[in-house]
Amino acid sequence: MSVPDYMQCAEDHQTLLVVVQPIGIVPEESFFRIYKRISAVSLVNVRDSQRVLYIRYRHHYPPENNEWGDFQTHRKVVGLITITECSSAKEWPQTFEKFHLQKETYGSTLYDSRLFVFGLQGDIAEQPRTDVAFYPSYEECETVEKRIEDFIESLFIVLESKRLDRATDKSGDKIPLLCVPFEKKDFVGLDTDSRHYKKRCQGRMRKHVGDLCLQAGMLQDSLVHYHMAVELLRSVNDFLWLGAALEGLCSASVIYHYPGGTGGKAGTRRTQGGSLSAEAGNRHRPGALTSNGINADTSAEIGRAKNCLSPEDIIDKYKEAISYYSKYKNAGVIELEACVKAVRVLAIQKRSMEASEFLQNAVYINLRQLSEEEKIQRYSILSELYECIGFHRKSAFFKRVAAMQCVAPSIPEPGWRACYKLLLETLPGYSLSLDPKDFSQGECLWGGVALNWLGVQWRPVIGQGLFSYKLDFFFLLTPFSLEKKDVTQSLESYTSKCPGTMDVITLPDGLKLPPVPFTKLPIVKSVKLLNLPTSLRPHKMKSLLGQNMTTKSPFIYSPIIAHNRSEERSKKIDFQWVQGDVCEVQLMVYNPMPFELRVENMGLLTAGVEFESLPAALSLPAESGLYPVTLVGVPQTTGQITVNGYHTSVFGVFSDCLLDNLPGVKTNGCTVEVVPALPRLQISTSLPRSAHTLQPPSGDEVSSSVSVQLYNGETQQLIIKLENIGTEPLEKLEVTAKTINNKEKLYGDFLSWNLEETLSQFPLKPGKIATFTVNIKVKLDFSCQENLLQDLNDDGISVSGLSSPFRQVVKPRVETKPLNPPEGSKAGDFSHVKVSGTKTKKNSALHSAALWLVL
Repeated sequence: MSVPDYMQCAEDHQTLLVVVQPIGIVPEESFFRIYKRISAVSLVNVRDSQRVLYIRYRHHYPPENNEWGDFQTHRKVVGLITITECSSAKEWPQTFEKFHLQKETYGSTLYDSRLFVFGLQGDIAEQPRTDVAFYPSYEECETVEKRIEDFIESLFIVLESKRLDRATDKSGDKIPLLCVPFEKKDFVGLDTDSRHYKKRCQGRMRKHVGDLCLQAGMLQDSLVHYHMAVELLRSVNDFLWLGAALEGLCSASVIYHYPGGTGGKAGTRRTQGGSLSAEAGNRHRPGALTSNGINADTSAEIGRAKNCLSPEDIIDKYKEAISYYSKYKNAGVIELEACVKAVRVLAIQKRSMEASEFLQNAVYINLRQLSEEEKIQRYSILSELYECIGFHRKSAFFKRVAAMQCVAPSIPEPGWRACYKLLLETLPGYSLSLDPKDFSQGECLWGGVALNWLGVQWRPVIGQGLFSYKLDFFFLLTPFSLEKKDVTQSLESYTSKCPGTMDVITLPDGLKLPPVPFTKLPIVKSVKLLNLPTSLRPHKMKSLLGQNMTTKSPFIYSPIIAHNRSEERSKKIDFQWVQGDVCEVQLMVYNPMPFELRVENMGLLTAGVEFESLPAALSLPAESGLYPVTLVGVPQTTGQITVNGYHTSVFGVFSDCLLDNLPGVKTNGCTVEVVPALPRLQISTSLPRSAHTLQPPSGDEVSSSVSVQLYNGETQQLIIKLENIGTEPLEKLEVTAKTINNKEKLYGDFLSWNLEETLSQFPLKPGKIATFTVNIKVKLDFSCQENLLQDLNDDGISVSGLSSPFRQVVKPRVETKPLNPPEGSKAGDFSHVKVSGTKTKKNSALHSAALWLVL
């Protein structure tokens, strides 16, 4: 026997093996539709008996395995069901001939067979036959299940006759020696009359009868026969068959202790016996009572409990049987399957450590040269068994090995889809996830080590495919990754053929691969929204003439929203952005890679307002410290805008990185208000700039200083140009004057203007220029005593002269003195001109004054 059945469990020893196969050309879908209906009849209550027969169906079974039917009868094909299509009477003889040829494949062990013919109608189909069933189509076949039940009853009749024939002690008759295929040549020429040989024959036959009793539903008799076989075979050191007798004893004991089954499928199999009588349903319960309150068979239950192994003894006997199997090279498949059965029992008993020892032994069992498909099946089953006993990391390891076999170099057409599916299934075993929320910087050390180990092991199998990059990202996102440069080069090679996007990839088999963003290339530590430059910041509208336009609103307290205020205050920013103006967000990033990192197409992700993100590209040095990066964009509409994150393109992989998924990122608020677009005004004058800059009353105002020197009584004109450099029309203009002095008797109205001509050009459209003229007339009274000069110096006026003893400069005292504007001037916001901050300088010889104007 060369092909192991990894799905076997202990209760399979009581089943009858039936093979269902197609003959000729049968559509695969139609065949499996009928096969599903046939295999549903897996439990049948024998008529006029409390026995239950269990059937195990296979649609493919190697004929060489059938040769081990005498060694363990559940491996023997006792029933054959064939399915074929026949459309005319001419095809019938040939079809029936194929049926007979198919029976010859398992002819030495078959108890009975059936042929199901679909599509044939007429006289042939109307002839009553026991071995052939005719159906018009795959839809019109209501009696399939009933035919299968009758077929199983015919199998039971043959099974019962064989059991009775071999269990009867016929004195004087020689008991045949049952052999496995590789033993036949070893017994040639032996003395068949020796006592040793006879005990060997008796022991093997007892074991064989125990198998038949177990299949026939006689659990107590099978236990008795197995015990007798063990004693006989142990006395003659027939180790191979002794192991089989011990395994049979274990199987019968498992069926007694665990009626629900150990393979995960037996429990459902037993629930199908709804037609069973109460006695049959309670056949495994010691001391079970019938409907009249009398024990049905107390002696049988007592004998069964006496001969049955305890749960602990079951495992000890399994170990002994496996040790005997290991003595024979040709019994590797039997040994492997026994290990799998023991593991399933230990999983029910929750003895994980002992189960792992059996599995470790199964790994090193040397079988023949297996095909790649058989290797995949073997490692997949080992992975499932490790999962059953709670060894998740070990399960993930063997699943990864199975994935590597899917794309082995010897396979002409590698199974990439199966490979990726198996690899993704390994992630939970290593406590890893494709969800960025689950992949945090606080990942445990062993998770990081496993991640690196996965990366080293996965690389050989990642060659081609639509979503190769989705696995490569693991190599980069952990400090334990090795050979990062090689990995990034391979990743760039993949994405050059198929760019990595943030779209969910759905495979034909339904598997969905979520998008995986590069949240750590580069690593972002802080995000800060920046205010607009001073010249572009919006100001709340208020009158410059002293009239406050703000209105007070009543204060209303609501405890319902009180708990949200602190959170909203932390996210809301106290400045505004302007529609159409370039806005900035500063990120502090660093590169964890040991090589230069190129980040392309980096921009902002926003919500709430239509926003045009202007992409940026940067290059970060290897293992750089914190590096400031400014991302810019232009809001296109007004409202509340929230900066959710940023997008990047690294190694050809496009990533959308959300701030909520970035642990440890510091922000000072991510929501800001965008106000409507505002006009922008540029002012220029006909006077030269002043070397002295006076600080305006408010620090957020924009000022420009010009200077002029005039004689007392002299007049000069100041021409001011107003150019609209924005995109919005300028509708309002307001001009006011402020003087820095409190000695009103020294000054008259030396600044005057007329805005009528200027205002006639309003609204000022973008790109247009308007001018207005300010008349400057100096009128000072210097006919004062010398103590007046001291007052001027106290007021911040720099006074100098050839004979003056006061030559110093002191800080000015500020006082605002608004002047009444001429009629027709309008109050406005963001579009006014201020003329303020005048100083005089007295020269006793020339009587001249120096004037500084702040616009």
